[in-house]
Amino acid sequence: MKHLKKYVSINLNTVKFLAFICFFSFSFMGVAQVNWTNDGDSYFKLEENQLVTYTLPNQDVKTVISKAQLTPAGMSEPLVVAHFSFSEDQQKVLLFTNTQKVWRLNTKGDYWVFNFKTNALTQVGKSLPVATLMFAKFSPDGNKIAYVSENNLYSEDYATGKVQALTTNGTVALINGTFDWAYEEEFFCRDGFRWSPDSKSIAYWQIDASAIKKFYMINNTEEIYSQLVPLEYPKVGESPSVCKVGVVQLSDGKTTWMNIPGDPANNYLVRMEYIPTTNKLLIQQLNRKQNYSKLYIADAVKGSVTMIQEERDDAWVDLFQLGNPYAVDYTNSFSFLEKNNSILWASEKDGWRHLYQISLEGKPEVLITKGDYDVIDLKHINSKEGYVYYLASPDNATQKYLYRTKLNGKENNELLSPESLKGTHDYSFSSNGSYAEHTFTNHYTPRATEFITVANHKALNTDESIVLNLKKLEKEPTTEFFKITTSDTIEMDGWMVKPANFDPTKKYPVVFYVYTEPAGTTVTDTYGVGGSLYNGDMAADGYIYMSIDNRGTPAPKGRAWRKSIYRKIGVINIDDQAKAAKEILKWDFVDAERVAVWGWSGGGSATLNLLFRYPEIYKTGISVAAVANQLTYDNIYQERYMGLPQENMEDFVAGSPVTHAKNLEGNLLYIHGTGDDNVHYQNAELLINELVKHNKQFQFMPYPNRSHGMREGDGTFRHLSTMFTNFLKLHCPPGGR
Repeated sequence: MKHLKKYVSINLNTVKFLAFICFFSFSFMGVAQVNWTNDGDSYFKLEENQLVTYTLPNQDVKTVISKAQLTPAGMSEPLVVAHFSFSEDQQKVLLFTNTQKVWRLNTKGDYWVFNFKTNALTQVGKSLPVATLMFAKFSPDGNKIAYVSENNLYSEDYATGKVQALTTNGTVALINGTFDWAYEEEFFCRDGFRWSPDSKSIAYWQIDASAIKKFYMINNTEEIYSQLVPLEYPKVGESPSVCKVGVVQLSDGKTTWMNIPGDPANNYLVRMEYIPTTNKLLIQQLNRKQNYSKLYIADAVKGSVTMIQEERDDAWVDLFQLGNPYAVDYTNSFSFLEKNNSILWASEKDGWRHLYQISLEGKPEVLITKGDYDVIDLKHINSKEGYVYYLASPDNATQKYLYRTKLNGKENNELLSPESLKGTHDYSFSSNGSYAEHTFTNHYTPRATEFITVANHKALNTDESIVLNLKKLEKEPTTEFFKITTSDTIEMDGWMVKPANFDPTKKYPVVFYVYTEPAGTTVTDTYGVGGSLYNGDMAADGYIYMSIDNRGTPAPKGRAWRKSIYRKIGVINIDDQAKAAKEILKWDFVDAERVAVWGWSGGGSATLNLLFRYPEIYKTGISVAAVANQLTYDNIYQERYMGLPQENMEDFVAGSPVTHAKNLEGNLLYIHGTGDDNVHYQNAELLINELVKHNKQFQFMPYPNRSHGMREGDGTFRHLSTMFTNFLKLHCPPGGR
């Protein structure tokens, strides 16, 4: 139900939501890749299918791989590069081309190596099927390249081109070096192997999904006869895939399995890395309910393990993501502090998400950040100067600012973002921490970028200085932010776009945009936050458009706010939204008879619940790709937030829209793709049956073979947008009265 090695981090749930919302007008993944040089004074960038460097502070540009150099021998056109990554010495670069989609992202394709010393361009894995290589990366010494193909792990010698199969038993259900659908979707685990620091072995995950039941989707359009599309999909209440970690030696191809305690079919292994300069692994295990985390150090040669840290939570232990989970080479790495042999760890155990130093030698943990605020993102660690840089916003949960504090926890947090720039900041730090790419946006300022000197937060070029050019960047504000307090004293953030030529003496229809679940917030101080599926201009047509973040959304408001939704999805979030709407309907300019709500995925579920449970408030609803019955969704997500149906079935029933479908009174448009591998089309049919049973009239639109984001097929978005708009105008007419 969702619906995004730089020390960039983001809450695990939020990225799932960002993956959904970027479908229409909220985009966060369209920025060209920036890859800093080892010295931190330059960065690489793909421009017009050439690799260039920019050297700071003057942004001196140089082409390092031209189109001619990207053209293989015997070919007339250069490779089209989707992504690139370097050897540790940055003398060779892996080029990812001819990419193919695997569930969410294009993570398989072909790889080539360009050698800066020899000017040679060579293809990797030529003997394997075309466009099947995944997650290729150099060994630390730069002499070998490892990759996955068709669920087996390989190593290739760069000099000779000799390929060594390190596993040979890979099948659709036995997966080496990558992951199954559920691990990828819910933990963002895709790249499933790690080189040892000495380049002599590789640690890898193996997923055994053979006991997972298959869910069958039906493709009725590509052939005259229908085709079954099988998917290993563990529904809530079903046991997870069996997972283990092994280390294979390149010298003999033998794998040693790590002896991690616990039933592998009732635990998850969510993070694994080699501890720098050692032959030991650091592994994080979560139990099935995900409320008990354990950190193990494993001897990669012997397979023995020692637990060094554990943490429990009455709800769930949040998995703090490091890096951009929607980068093709993403790995959720630990942040190692090599000076004192420890890691940086995020925990909510004092009621707020704070950073701790966790020793790998058994020393007492150190609380680094302190206070009644949440660390939102971890951006950079400067071990030399003893600072950690992170995003937080103690005074406004809709915004983000850069702070720093000492790694030893002996200083208060220091605000670094300019106080004159109120809104949402982000940073990409150079390798040495001297420079950073700084981006800024708010609801009336489009995303602006500058390169800064970190020490004084000054732009390297005054022409691109955001502070100096702010007035030129700003647009006329159309979005208003507000706070609403419900009858039970819950204060929530919201935004609103009023109609053009707004007349406070008139009453206008209101359209609520909802998500409401732990996978994402909708109320953020960013430009374009008020986007929708509407085919036209909602404000010009006379609608009030708004959104509110309820309890349970991952806003930086403390643990209690976020985890109040535990075992109450479909209940507390719905009650909060409805009680907020009741207060809004008291406003003089809101027409209580013209109230609509819409949402996608988890927001689609919320739309149904609001329409069914509060028909006196919500008269019209448009629900897209909703989970109608919580028992149909995957076990990792649903059990994390709702527990096990074997233990508390009543909570799943109470939160499922299908339970309340008999109460429909208003106008419902329900939309679902029949090829949705995430929220299965099964939900649509279960909901339809219940509505038909109670003679509830509604409008329904299935999109053949479209997935959860409905990006497939010519004309899909135009059709969807037109239908959305026509239905809204018909049942919730625009304009002031």
